[in-house]
Amino acid sequence: MTDQPRRRLVLASQSPARLGLLRQAGLDPEVIVSGVDEDAVSAPTPAELALALAEAKASVVAARTEVQGALVIGCDSVLDLDGEALGKPKDAEEATARWKTMRGRAGTLQTGHCVYDTAAKRYASATASTVVRFGDPTDAEIAAYVASGEPLHVAGAFTLDGRSAPFIEGIDGDHGNVIGISLPLVRRLLAELGVGITELWTPREK
Repeated sequence: MTDQPRRRLVLASQSPARLGLLRQAGLDPEVIVSGVDEDAVSAPTPAELALALAEAKASVVAARTEVQGALVIGCDSVLDLDGEALGKPKDAEEATARWKTMRGRAGTLQTGHCVYDTAAKRYASATASTVVRFGDPTDAEIAAYVASGEPLHVAGAFTLDGRSAPFIEGIDGDHGNVIGISLPLVRRLLAELGVGITELWTPREK
């Protein structure tokens, strides 16, 4: 009896943070960016928007002929602050204003996840939510952080594993979700599709 070949895994995201978390968990997906126009997608709430974007990215990549037979993971994150969905700031001015609004408060990082099984033509999706409690950085600290360029490339204008980490007092929920992907949720979505996450592990080097 021979072992079944490991399923091909594709990440429909250009986020290095998501790729890094998946690799740390023993997975080694290929990266194929969806090219979805995020501004063209709308939804009533931040959580629904994150999910709609994740489903759009996964389905666009899953439709490509070169990924047939693969499992495709799509994700997208937005920060829910007072019911408003905050993605990547468009410029330094917006990032600065965003941080001055967020400091001393809490928001909810919503990350939509969609796993698409192109072999079975089925998908499973859900949103993971993590509360983020922001500290109270000074105007000078905010200016220095914005000048670093980091907040312009991440949802909510902050990261949990980068230069803004000292400005975050704590979180309630999955830290990986804030970085970009909830591994426990990915495991559950794979299970809905009849795939065990350990079946996708890459062999350990001896």
